[in-house]
Parts: sequence; C-alpha cells; structure tokens
Amino acid sequence: MRDRLPWLRPITALTVTTLFFVPLYLVLANVFKPGDKISGSPASLPMPPTLDNVTAVLSRPDRLFWVSLTNSVIITGLSVVALTLLSAMLGHYLARNNSGWTKALTLVLLAGLMIPPQVILIPITDVLKAFHLMGTVPGLVLFNIGYYVPFGVFVFAGFIRGIPIELEEAARVDGARPGQVFWRVVFPLLRPASASVVIFLSVWIWNDFINPLVILGPGRGTTVTTGVYRSIGQYQTDFGSVFALMFLATLPVLVFYLALQKHFVKGLTGGATKG
Repeated sequence: MRDRLPWLRPITALTVTTLFFVPLYLVLANVFKPGDKISGSPASLPMPPTLDNVTAVLSRPDRLFWVSLTNSVIITGLSVVALTLLSAMLGHYLARNNSGWTKALTLVLLAGLMIPPQVILIPITDVLKAFHLMGTVPGLVLFNIGYYVPFGVFVFAGFIRGIPIELEEAARVDGARPGQVFWRVVFPLLRPASASVVIFLSVWIWNDFINPLVILGPGRGTTVTTGVYRSIGQYQTDFGSVFALMFLATLPVLVFYLALQKHFVKGLTGGATKG
C-alpha cells in the first residue's frame, strides 16, 4: 500500500498540519492586527503589526487578565503539586502490591478515567455545598485532585514497574523505613514520569472552563478561560482584545511545556516499554 500510493502519507500529514495550523494562524494574525480590520478580513496578515490589542488587555481598569492569571496559577499550581505527590505514592503502592485489594482499587481508578467531569459535576457541587466549599479555590482544587488522580496513578505505576525492585530491597537492608525508601530512592527516579504528569495535568487544568465556571461561580473568581468568556459580551465588538486575551492566556502554559518537553516522551514511553 505504501509503495503504490507514495503520495498518501505526505498529503495526510499536510492536511492534518493545516487543520491544526489554521486556528493558530487566525489567533496570531488577529492579535497583532488593528481591531477595526479584524471583522472585515480576519485571515489577512497584520500589516502593519501593532501591539495595541495586547496593551489594551494588560492595562484594563478591571485588571481582568492579571486577576485571572493569578487565580489560574494558584489553582493549577496547588492542584498539580498535590496530584503529583499523591499519584506517585499511590502508583508506587499499586505497582509493588498484587493483592485483591489493589486490583479492586485499580478497577475503581480505571472507571474514574472513563467518566467525563460534566457527568459528575452536579453531584460534586452538592458535596462541595455540604462542606461549605462551593465557590472557593480549595473546593476547585479538591475537585481537580479527585478527578485527575487516576491518570497520574497509571502513569506513575507503569513507570515504577520498570524500576528494579532490588534498589528498594537494598535500601531496606540498609535500615531505611518505607517512607525513606520511597522519597530517597524511588521518587528521585520518577522525574521523567513526573514531567509527563505535570505537563498533561497543567494543560488540562489550565484550559479547564466548565468546572471553574460552575464551582467558583461568575462572581466569586475567574481563571484565564473564564476570563475570556467574561470579556465577550452580547454586543462585543473589540475582537482585538479578545484575541489578545486568548493569546496571553495560552502563552504561560506553552512556555511551561517547552521547558519540560525533553522529559515528556521519555516519561510516557518509560512506563509503556518496561515491566
């Protein structure tokens, strides 16, 4: 098939690349284009380019972007740190134990991966209301931890199975306690897997829209995604500011990914090819 149709693979790759590139091009082109030219020719190049849209967003009187950025950094940071530590510990436990209890727990976590967050959002809000956490940052962080921990557990468990158990046994022979074995022997070896978990969860939590909108509420707090939503009114005509806000909201997580990308593939393939 490959010899008969040598043009199929490059055409497919070009088509897929175009599908991903067009939305990115539209955002970048309209960020640096005067606002009055966006609606008339959204696909044209920004000639001449301008930073007026970015400046307008950064200097808004209500400080929408800065407040949204601060909230997103706090929520994402707390959620990812807690998720990484809890997932690594639970993943280590599941990887090193083969009892019936651990198999049942694995099935429960697997079921958690299959349930969309929108399906359980209403029951979650009832639970948060009962504990007076609705409309609070801790409530949203706890929701993120509860929903995303299965993903982290499976990544860490797969990676830990590729680590020789003899390293842990040697540490125990030297007198190390179980906690010391994990934190001083196992956890330092999990940097590639940790990078993969951190990147995935950071992008998912940073880009989350419906959960912050419902849990925090429109008047209690805003993240970068809900900030974009709040900036779009019924009679919105300042499309330049909207595109600039979307661009600035994406920039931090893009820089974060580029900084950790060298560990990304290694962390995913490590658990898939070993053990």
